[in-house]
Amino acid sequence: MDLTIEAKVENIEPLTDFVNSQLEAMGCSLRAQSQIDIALDELFSNICHYAYGGKTGHATVSVEELPEENAVQITIKDYGIPFDPLAHDDPDVSLGIHERSIGGLGIFLVKKTMNDLRYEYRDGCNVITVVKTL
Repeated sequence: MDLTIEAKVENIEPLTDFVNSQLEAMGCSLRAQSQIDIALDELFSNICHYAYGGKTGHATVSVEELPEENAVQITIKDYGIPFDPLAHDDPDVSLGIHERSIGGLGIFLVKKTMNDLRYEYRDGCNVITVVKTL
């Protein structure tokens, strides 16, 4: 099932409501659902803030159950500026907060909490996919 929504921060709640209704139907654990919500917040926020260069665009979110893996696959597509969030080094979390450079913690958190995270640029579209065990 897909949802296309304006890439505006105020649409994070309708986006997570859409995904959560499907996760609940799949019997997703509350822990996994919370981790997915945080990942969606991070990924969608990045699209809202950076993908369209200060303009408003759209994002399409699709949710697919992977029953053989007892998992869910969530794909977010946007037609904004090409950007691979996985191409950057992870932040050095052993450093103190004032010693670290700004940025990167959100994607780092998504990498650590999801079972799989992939990015590709295809047909003029950023495509980021997360997989999480239910």
